[in-house]
Amino acid sequence: MQSYDYSKLLGLMRERGFTQEKLAKTIGISECSMNFSLNNKRNFRQDEISKISGALGIPVGKIEDYFFNHNL
Repeated sequence: MQSYDYSKLLGLMRERGFTQEKLAKTIGISECSMNFSLNNKRNFRQDEISKISGALGIPVGKIEDYFFNHNL
């Protein structure tokens, strides 16, 4: 499994007032699943990326910046 850098996503979550728990509830997944995804222990599903983008106001053209930045 590839490792991604979610620091930009985590920063946006803080800016918009979302904790991992609140965002997980908003998109309908468990807090555990959210934590695992943010820590590269499971991949975000396509529908989760779409729902998170909607909740945080991430434009379609910027999704790659938040979800697909690789750790070096």
